[in-house]
Amino acid sequence: MTATAGTRVEVRRSKNESATALIRRFTRRAQGLGLVREARNRRYWERPISKNVEHKRALVSKVRREHYNELVKLGKIDPAAKKTRKR
Repeated sequence: MTATAGTRVEVRRSKNESATALIRRFTRRAQGLGLVREARNRRYWERPISKNVEHKRALVSKVRREHYNELVKLGKIDPAAKKTRKR
């Protein structure tokens, strides 16, 4: 179930329920609907990536991957060795 802008969460207090238990139940229900996650995702808006840029990135990563696999086959890179980056 996806949460929309008009989604409401309603919780009614039962007879012998404390305020903290009521808040806890409300929070669980809001999380179950994904409202908290969606609110956090909407906090910062990012411009969508165009299909051309996405395609070019995919091609670059494919070329890099093929080059890496070729070096592994030639024995120039040991894939079992831990990758470390020094700055």
